[in-house]
Amino acid sequence: MLKIENIKKYFGKKEVLKGITTEFPKGKTTVIVGPSGSGKTTLLRSLDMLVIPNSGILDFDELKLDFSEPISAKENRELRDKTSMVFQNWNLFPNLTILQNITEAPIYVHHIDKKQAEKEAHELLKEVGLDEYANYYPNELSGGQQQRISICRALAVKPEYILLDEPTSALDPESENNILKMVSRLSKEGQSMIMVTHNMQCAKDVADKILFVENGTVEFDGLKEQFFNEPSTRVKEFLQGISLK
Repeated sequence: MLKIENIKKYFGKKEVLKGITTEFPKGKTTVIVGPSGSGKTTLLRSLDMLVIPNSGILDFDELKLDFSEPISAKENRELRDKTSMVFQNWNLFPNLTILQNITEAPIYVHHIDKKQAEKEAHELLKEVGLDEYANYYPNELSGGQQQRISICRALAVKPEYILLDEPTSALDPESENNILKMVSRLSKEGQSMIMVTHNMQCAKDVADKILFVENGTVEFDGLKEQFFNEPSTRVKEFLQGISLK
């Protein structure tokens, strides 16, 4: 299980994360919600050190990191081997084919045999109905197709946890629905996921646990049923505000 304790992060003098403590159960989907600017993405990126906290503890099975001390390259690699990030704007390599985008990390980082990596990549592409595009380049695909490829790329390295940062925010409604179906399927299959989203229907559909973050602190940490059915006054205000948009 992935746990964090008293995680703090400053950007200059601004304290963005104010001592966050929580855990992300294995085999479950944790959805992080909250107002814009609340620290959600900073928290998510802290979990694979795209953002390095100033202090706090990250405890991930046998790996324990104290961010008040320097983090070694070995520790960084160990954490990255356990997680894989899906970005808001997919971040595919434009000069590589779809197949190369998916197999790059398995072959060159995880040292998987090229034929095996390509076989597994084709299997992933078939699952999302995009195998016919294996030799295309990213700019030849729609945004929704590229985001599905981005999730395939994340799955290709067989991470313990997939981290998703607003995976549908830049998509049209039809493409958004396709991504949500894919995320829902992964959730039902028991893939450990942590996702930031503003889409409350998505949170209802896929979350096991909700983390509500505001002003760099945790305002709610619990089951989705309690979040939606027994909301606190602040959570109720947030949900009503979202529904008006």
